[in-house]
Amino acid sequence: MIKAVAIDDEPIAIKVIENFCKELGTVNIEKSFGDPRDGLRHLNKFPADLVFLDIDMPGLNGIDLYKQLKQDTMVIFITSRADYAVEGFNLKAVDYLVKPFTYERFAQAVRKAHEYLNFLTQSPVSDDKHFFIRADFSLIKVNIADIVSVEGLDDYIRIHLNGHKPIVARMTMKNLLEKLPAKDFVRIHRSFIVAVKRVERIKNKSVIIEGKELPIGSSYENEVMKKLTGKE
Repeated sequence: MIKAVAIDDEPIAIKVIENFCKELGTVNIEKSFGDPRDGLRHLNKFPADLVFLDIDMPGLNGIDLYKQLKQDTMVIFITSRADYAVEGFNLKAVDYLVKPFTYERFAQAVRKAHEYLNFLTQSPVSDDKHFFIRADFSLIKVNIADIVSVEGLDDYIRIHLNGHKPIVARMTMKNLLEKLPAKDFVRIHRSFIVAVKRVERIKNKSVIIEGKELPIGSSYENEVMKKLTGKE
């Protein structure tokens, strides 16, 4: 059960959050606040797992409130203004809900919070099965077994997945490679990482993966051949 706090200056919004949480049965709203300053004081004394936080509130907006929290707390931002999405994303929000939101959309956001909390508290043994990445203004769970290849795009990466649309996120190739099991992935070029099991064949200085030909950079050639053929 996730321990949560709801902060919103609109009483009807608080009631919706409380009712949706009761219906879900997986989140316990321990306290609700209409005054953001009261909510901030409470959270700094009594930390919660998750805070449902309205952004556009008088006196102290939700973004400034979240920046003043003394501990790490998952946050789902709630607002009627979609233009806050980028800043909410930069604050590492679990998700971002725009009013009025449906029960299904609310449940989806809570499910992300559950998955992320489980990920943070799980044993290291299962760390090589999935990871979380921030894209599309929310946290996205990526199953490592689904990754076909990764493409570098300046300050962004595009993760190509089997059976799912690609995920574009702001991250370096180096940082992503650190999240992947070394035995299962190899960097073949400054702009490409591939899943070893997805490689169909090696052709000249390229690999064929799902019918696409990706180049092997000269500085990566030895490592690629060692990883893909088992030869030094």
